Amino acid sequence: QVQLVESGGGSVQAGGSLRLSCVASGNTISRACMGWFRQAPGKEREWVATIYDGAGVTFYADSVKGRFTISRDNAKNTVYLQMDSLKPEDTAMYYCAARTRCTARFTNSLPFLYGNWGQGTQVTVSS
Repeated sequence: QVQLVESGGGSVQAGGSLRLSCVASGNTISRACMGWFRQAPGKEREWVATIYDGAGVTFYADSVKGRFTISRDNAKNTVYLQMDSLKPEDTAMYYCAARTRCTARFTNSLPFLYGNWGQGTQVTVSS
């Protein structure tokens, strides 16, 4: 069982940047399918990005495409989410999640397919 711990959240002004980290322990995530999700108060959990194992193919939600970048460092058992050009609507709790393997692209956004979750890190963007 892998444990995930997120960090790097904080408060920034619109247009600013943050880099979130997700460190895994208990097992390697080098072959895992890793995702980032977010949840704002009163809203459902929303998929943000997924990075596949192997060649590290990435996919993004339309709302963050071109502004966010997901990456992984298997040697450090860590996944990152670089967030640039932040907007107030990006304010949410951000969660890292892992699933055994990535399958069809449309499944990337389905939270119930990810078996391991971190505790979340808060991102607040002010206008």
